[in-house]
Amino acid sequence: MAIDHPARYLGNELNTVIKSEAENLIRFAMCFPDVYEIGMSHLGIQILYELFNRRADTWCERVYAPWPDLGEIMKERGIPLFTLESQRPVRDADFLGITLQYEMCYTNVLLVLELSQIPLFSRDRTDEDPIVIGGGPCTYNPEPLAAFFDCFYIGEGEVSYDAFLELYKTCRAAGEDRRTFLRKAAGIPGIYVPSLYEAEYAKDGRLLSFQKKYPEVPDRVERVVVTELNEVPYPTKPIVPFLQVTQDRVVLEVMRGCIRGCRFYQAGMVYRPTRERNVECLKRLSDEMLESSGHEEISLSSLSTSDYTGLEPLLNHMLDYREKGINISLPSLRIDAFSLDTMSKVQDVKKSSLTFAPEAGSQRMRDVINKNLTEEVIINGASLAFQGGWNKVKLYFMLGLPGEEEEDIRAIPALAEKIAEAYYEIPKESRNGKCQITISTSFFVPKPFTPFQWAHMLMAEEYVNRAHMVIAALKTQLNQKSIRYIWHEPKETVLEGLLARGGRPLSELILEAYRRGAVFDAWTEWFDPLKWEAAIEETGTDVESLCMRTRDEDELFPWDFLDIGVTKEFLLREWKKSREGKTTPNCREQCSGCGASKFKGGVCFEAKARI
Repeated sequence: MAIDHPARYLGNELNTVIKSEAENLIRFAMCFPDVYEIGMSHLGIQILYELFNRRADTWCERVYAPWPDLGEIMKERGIPLFTLESQRPVRDADFLGITLQYEMCYTNVLLVLELSQIPLFSRDRTDEDPIVIGGGPCTYNPEPLAAFFDCFYIGEGEVSYDAFLELYKTCRAAGEDRRTFLRKAAGIPGIYVPSLYEAEYAKDGRLLSFQKKYPEVPDRVERVVVTELNEVPYPTKPIVPFLQVTQDRVVLEVMRGCIRGCRFYQAGMVYRPTRERNVECLKRLSDEMLESSGHEEISLSSLSTSDYTGLEPLLNHMLDYREKGINISLPSLRIDAFSLDTMSKVQDVKKSSLTFAPEAGSQRMRDVINKNLTEEVIINGASLAFQGGWNKVKLYFMLGLPGEEEEDIRAIPALAEKIAEAYYEIPKESRNGKCQITISTSFFVPKPFTPFQWAHMLMAEEYVNRAHMVIAALKTQLNQKSIRYIWHEPKETVLEGLLARGGRPLSELILEAYRRGAVFDAWTEWFDPLKWEAAIEETGTDVESLCMRTRDEDELFPWDFLDIGVTKEFLLREWKKSREGKTTPNCREQCSGCGASKFKGGVCFEAKARI
């Protein structure tokens, strides 16, 4: 049988770390539970790969979910999943670390465990099995996967992993078993061991109680945060893949966190406070990464690059790269005069398109979500872009936001029409061909640790109805031929919402869906809603209770045992303000008392310095 893209499984790429099989070497298999091309583009794993392999006593190796063609062969022939660096079975490692970047990868977690020949449930593992640890944004509600993981790492990897690995060395030298190690590991900041807590749920999936089993276990698990980004390791020798991957370039992380406070945006809340790397540090890192990798493109990484205070001097340095034939990618920029002038210097205007994310069509809804972006700013930015030679614009919106009404939905194509009009106001001889505007709508998913964690979702059919409203309004517009509309899969959206806010009982649902063949659910060609619907019916999962109702303000959430810094009281204030249509200033304009100042760093203390 032919295997698609066999280079996915070879290893030995440029800058791969190979270590000798020294006695007592800690082997850490780091897994992205998706295909190689996606996993190789993930910066977080690259950072941990660098962090772990700097240790003389640890060898971090990579593993990805094999594409279904190879996966079936491995199952049929009993071939265990292997790491790329040593080609040894994952089950022989001391640790299997799995990053959880999106809910639609949950069945792939079970795929990785089964192919690795590791028991799916943590309760069934012995001292011969690896410790399975999860990390990443989905650990901000780890409960649906709690049965499958021995522990979770909550927060930024640079903080507690050294202590975690040192404890493992001590326990191993003393001959202590995995349960003893895990019980001790629960005392390390950021480490959550699900088996040390017990939860009680009602039949409809509501959490009734959550408590620890032992007195020495922390009542709440506190997220760990790097306060000084300039002082932590960064991958200056990134692995260069054998085949083209999603992000085939050098990635330079300029800052973490976001000052903006969009109420739907989980990353903007859980990565607070905003912290920056200084310009000199970034210059050095970018020079070293380009030299060591041979990449011909560099991208700035952050949640909102325009808010990086050292952007102008950093870009002035990077403009020299253009003379060496190196492209510069600038995602997450606001479309203002400075940004457009900068992009015109570093990008090929004729080939690139600009991306706006108004998120909502009407000003009322942008205030509800705290977008702090006016229509005037959007239209003016588009007009400046068109005058600068751009003619392709992508607009990202959400449908089904809390409090959304029909006029808000119709405002989405209306805003696209106004942008098209701005293009055609430019004299014909100054235009760069035909205007091309793409409207893309995803459907709203309320996420943990956001002000909208109390909000309800809509049924899949209602999401489709709202998409059809956009289509109907678009067909009445003068410039409809210049505007293209695409939208997300609604059934996948509802499932994402279910997995995002559910609790421990959902482990039965995930397992049942996997048994029915659900894998690679994030891929349109592999997502099969019928398998999930059958699993939901089989397990008696109450989707309506978990997704379609507004949560009570005093309701106990499955993730309330986590302390991310931002308080539930702040999130509840923001939830109430959203229903009043009131906005909140960004963190640099005014501190809103979210709670993130407890970490003693970042923008919280920049603000105090200005007072």
